[in-house]
Amino acid sequence: MTTARDIMTPGAECIGADEPVLRAAQKMTEIGVGALPICGTDDRLKGVLTDRDIVVKVLGAGKDPAQTTAGELAQGEAVTIGADDDAQEILRTMSEHKVRRLPVIDGHRLVGMVALADVARALPDSQVGDLLEALSTD
Repeated sequence: MTTARDIMTPGAECIGADEPVLRAAQKMTEIGVGALPICGTDDRLKGVLTDRDIVVKVLGAGKDPAQTTAGELAQGEAVTIGADDDAQEILRTMSEHKVRRLPVIDGHRLVGMVALADVARALPDSQVGDLLEALSTD
């Protein structure tokens, strides 16, 4: 059985909820990713900040990325996957919530990220195609 732990990219880095969005953008550039988990001071996941969030919700809205915190952009409860959840659960969660990236948690600790590219490399084409179709429809 293929699990999230098997296909995730380990060692995901967080942006603190109190850190400015500008720092998140710099961090994304430094490590070459398009999304960062948002972690609170309690080390719990608060959400995921994407490069698109920065463009649309900060820059496009005329906000100052140096004054806007990552936590301000966290919406509701974070959609996550357990490290030992199987591939079918990953597909179901991504499809249901229409997300292309899932933080992987072990207990309450962030251990990695599963992105659409990870799924595409690890799972059969038919399952990946079904996921892409689900993500592309409203």
